[in-house]
Amino acid sequence: MGGQLATGLRDVTTDLAALDGAGWWAVVVDYEGKVTCARFDDVRRAPLPRPSRPWHGPAADAWTTSLDQPAYEAGVQRIRDHIERGDVYQANLCRIMSAPLPGPQDPLALAVRLAEGNPAPHAATVSLPGLTVVSASPELYLARSGDVVESRPIKGTGVTADDLLEKDHAENVMIVDLVRNDLGRVAAVGSVDVPELCAVEEHPGLVHLVSTVRARLATGVGWPELFAATFPPGSVTGAPKSSALQIINRLEPEPRGPYCGAVGWVDADRREAALAVGIRTFWIESGLLRFGTGAGITWGSDPRREWQETELKASRLIALASTGGN
Repeated sequence: MGGQLATGLRDVTTDLAALDGAGWWAVVVDYEGKVTCARFDDVRRAPLPRPSRPWHGPAADAWTTSLDQPAYEAGVQRIRDHIERGDVYQANLCRIMSAPLPGPQDPLALAVRLAEGNPAPHAATVSLPGLTVVSASPELYLARSGDVVESRPIKGTGVTADDLLEKDHAENVMIVDLVRNDLGRVAAVGSVDVPELCAVEEHPGLVHLVSTVRARLATGVGWPELFAATFPPGSVTGAPKSSALQIINRLEPEPRGPYCGAVGWVDADRREAALAVGIRTFWIESGLLRFGTGAGITWGSDPRREWQETELKASRLIALASTGGN
């Protein structure tokens, strides 16, 4: 994670309060709230290690999706109906893609493929008993330096900047307001700031609109309180968050798991951290390779275009993870 290699697993806990203690921790929190915090004894700057064997992914045509195109587009329309009734302003609709692996795999081999074909600022590989996650996330959920925390929500996606619509900017601003509100619940009064709004960032194969929200934590706020105020991340839920979560739960047939959760590291000794939103993220579960993709839905959303956005976000990474991928 972040150019750091952690080995020598000491202990694993589900208690977020441990992150306010001592040591260096790898952290994975499922979208549904399952917490895994793993403390390591040996942490050093290092390149991505060589895998033990080459990656052999699923067949390219073996992937299935929890929502096919007609079901996804129908879900988009249902969210628009909720918006029309005033239930919600924006909601993120996601689908989970799955394919069987041909046998046990070294997750580092997939990480190498992603690093070469889809480099990402918050790439991470976590291999623990019962948990394997390989992420190429471009999005910062929470960074921390002492009492200062920062979030960089992404909303708005296109092949080029010319593809970004007024709808994308409106969606980004709505989520920025949500993140400001979330951080404001645990921040020192008057410390929440937005130093950058709707900046265009280029990533492999697409562009995003990215904003930055920064705050200084109030006295006595620890990791449990910070997660309680901000999780799940606003960019993958919607606004208002409580209403969006209810709608998402009704429309999505499968749990998101690590997708749309948090993946990253916490250095409790230095009071530093970087946690990514678990997007562009693979995980291995019961012999299946899983991957999530989604889009933010507003009143201005066109169902077909939103489906195409989920395809755009997934296509490059699914190709890399599949047999015959580049």
